[in-house]
Amino acid sequence: MELIIIGIVVAILLLIFISCIKIVPQAQAYVMERLGAYQGTWSVGFHIKVPFIDKVARRVNLKEQVADFPPQPVITKDNVTMRIDTVVFYQITDPKLFTYGVENPMMAIENLTATTLRNIIGDLELDQTLTSRETINTKMRAALDIATDPWGIKVNRVELKNIIPPAEIQNAMEKQMKAERERREAVTRAEGEKKANILVAEGEKESAILRAEAEKQSAILRAEAQKERMIREAEGEAEAILKVQQANADGIRMLKEAGADEAVLKIKSLEAFEKVADGQATTILLPAELQGIASIAAAFKEGSSVTQ
Repeated sequence: MELIIIGIVVAILLLIFISCIKIVPQAQAYVMERLGAYQGTWSVGFHIKVPFIDKVARRVNLKEQVADFPPQPVITKDNVTMRIDTVVFYQITDPKLFTYGVENPMMAIENLTATTLRNIIGDLELDQTLTSRETINTKMRAALDIATDPWGIKVNRVELKNIIPPAEIQNAMEKQMKAERERREAVTRAEGEKKANILVAEGEKESAILRAEAEKQSAILRAEAQKERMIREAEGEAEAILKVQQANADGIRMLKEAGADEAVLKIKSLEAFEKVADGQATTILLPAELQGIASIAAAFKEGSSVTQ
C-alpha cells in the first residue's frame, strides 16, 4: 500500500515537473507572471517555470498580422456620406506593452482606425477622396503608428480596401465617366482627322515642290543645251572666219612668193571689194590710191571685151 502511495506521489511530482517545462516556438513570446506580477518575457527556446508560483500570462504572436475592419461611415468635406473599409497590417514588437498596455488591443486599433479615417476624410472632398488613396494610406499609417506605439504594436501598412459612395453618387459618376469617354473619343477622332488632313496637305506640298524642282531642272537643262548649241555655232563661225582669213593670208603669201608687184596686189584687193559689193550695199568707198587702179582695171576689161 505504501508503495502505491509513493508511486502516485512520484507520478504527481513527475507530472508537475513536466508541466513546468515550456518550449517557446519560433515567432512567439510568453509573458510570465510570478505571484501575479510581471516576471519576464520568454523568447524562443526551452524554459522551466516555478510550479504554483509562475504562470504564462499571455502567449504573443510576433508575426505580422492583418486586421480587416468592416466598412465605416465617413463624411467628406463637401458633405457626401460614404462607407470605407480598411485593412491594417501590424506587428507586435513589445509583448509586455501589448499585454499590459491596453485591455483589448484589436478593439482599440479598430476604433482608432475609424476615428483617424473620419478626421482625414473630413478634410477632403469627394473627388480628392477617390483619387488620393495613397495619401490617405500614408497619413493613416503615420497616425496609427504613433498611437499604437505605447501598446507595443508597430503599424506597417494601412490600405483602403473599398470606397463605397451613395447610389446616386455612383450613378452620377458613371454618367460623368461615360460623357468623359465620349469626349475623349470625339477628341481622338478629331485629332485623327486633323493628322490625316495634315498628312494630305504635306503630301500635296511635297508633290508641288517636286514638280517645281523638276521643271526648274528641265529649264536649266534646256538652257544649258541651248547655250552649248550657241557656243558650238559660234565656234563653227569663228573657225570658218579663221579658215577664210587663213586662206587669204595664204594667197597673199603665195603672191608675194611668186614676185607679184604692188599693182597686182591692189587688183586682188579690188576683187575682194567686188565680192563685198555683191551684197546689199549700193555704194563702196575706195581709198584714193586704189581709184586710179580701178579705172585702169575697168578700161582693161572693156578693151578685152571689144577685142573678143
